[in-house]
Amino acid sequence: QVQLVESGGGLVQAGGSLRLSCAASGSIVSIGAMGWYRQAPGKQRELVATITKNSLTNYVDSVKGRFIISRDKNTVYLQMNSLKPDDTAAYYCNADIRFTGSIYSQTYWGQGTQVTVAS
Repeated sequence: QVQLVESGGGLVQAGGSLRLSCAASGSIVSIGAMGWYRQAPGKQRELVATITKNSLTNYVDSVKGRFIISRDKNTVYLQMNSLKPDDTAAYYCNADIRFTGSIYSQTYWGQGTQVTVAS
């Protein structure tokens, strides 16, 4: 089975930085696109950033120039700079993973990590 485990969330003052990590483990054959989403209380989950297997990146407009997504082997990172109170949310990673014995990839989600930005 495959598991995504996130870390790095916490409380930070506005203007500060945090780095989120999400590590995939299990019987993994390959990992395709990986991404970060977030969900604030009372709002729908929204895409924050994605990165392809070839490291092509995409960002939601509200984080462009402040957040950087990267990946290394089975881990995806989200470097968050110049944080704003509006960035407060639960952050979730996901990844398209093919595990041993499977023909197709499936999308897996992490459990979420809370980011709170104080004004």
